Amino acid sequence: MELKKIILPLREALEEIGLTKPTTLQFETWSSLKSGMPCVLLAESGSGKSTALGMLLIQKLQKAEGESTRALLLVPTKEDVLRTVDLLREMASRTNLRMFGVHEKGDIDYDKNQLSLGVDILVGTPVKINALFSSAGFNLNTIRHFVVDDADIIFKNREDSIVLRLLTSVDRTQLIYAASTSSERFESMIDKTMEEPVYFDFTDEETY
Repeated sequence: MELKKIILPLREALEEIGLTKPTTLQFETWSSLKSGMPCVLLAESGSGKSTALGMLLIQKLQKAEGESTRALLLVPTKEDVLRTVDLLREMASRTNLRMFGVHEKGDIDYDKNQLSLGVDILVGTPVKINALFSSAGFNLNTIRHFVVDDADIIFKNREDSIVLRLLTSVDRTQLIYAASTSSERFESMIDKTMEEPVYFDFTDEETY
């Protein structure tokens, strides 16, 4: 995978799973994502946006560090959690980064214990993440990358209020929304939570 200043462990892991050429979205968003700027990615399914988000987190975090979670990735469903964690583990196979997924059907005490052992990237549904951090009292100020994938679905499910609540406890984080379609609720969340984001809209592209 040839991208500007991509770290070697990430590039090698991507090539091992057959990702040797970036999609248009991955190529055009890489520099902005890597810079730490707030970003909005609007693109249809198959554009590679979820992979781009995972690449960013591995690129920025690089190795396991401490016991506090440094990246939070919200997805709509249990199935999305499992799929995303599997993808992250494949892409981080040449690092020692720790990722963990939580969802409503999981045991909250088990999840708390796993977090206390140290997790670099936490993937979860908004409802479970909110319950976990509310009951466990974990410090969200260590979150340096706050990512909402399939944000259009999450906001449509009226879980935007949970995202807002979580963001009030986060300080100095890179906020990223990725979605397939825009809506009034989606744009409202951008206005409420982001200052001058870099906005990428690939929905009119024919190919990626």
